[in-house]
Amino acid sequence: MAILSQESVARLRSEAATNPRTSPRLGEREREVLEVLWAQGSATVQQVAKGLTTALAYTTVMTTLDRLYKKGLLQRRKRDRAFVYRPTLSKNDLERGRASEMVHRLFSGSGMNEDALLSCLVEAVQSYDTDLLQRLEEKVRLAKEQHAAGVRAGKGDMD
Repeated sequence: MAILSQESVARLRSEAATNPRTSPRLGEREREVLEVLWAQGSATVQQVAKGLTTALAYTTVMTTLDRLYKKGLLQRRKRDRAFVYRPTLSKNDLERGRASEMVHRLFSGSGMNEDALLSCLVEAVQSYDTDLLQRLEEKVRLAKEQHAAGVRAGKGDMD
């Protein structure tokens, strides 16, 4: 059962391959720090430490923020004697990048037939959560409609 056309799979591969900001792997602590920053918008090390659910040493939070900054996930600016950190990506953008990278790895790293890979993916989603499978089906339907509308609009420009 193929859900995506070969054209769609090729487009996903292309997007993942050309996306300059590949999604870095994040540890649990890094993700929690990002959650605090997404909620607050920007914060100092001390403010992030206060926002965490787990009590961590100031230096641990500072090191984690510095790692995220070096990965390009945070911007920082000096204010008085402290840095103020701000996420460079929204949570949605980060997750979109992770999903795109996952699709790229799935299809480029396997000699398996694309239809077989898609069938395995659908089966895995179905065994994980049938409601998720229904939402996936709806998103695929909407994506097809948007694609068809874009194709029709493109043909109208050529007339």
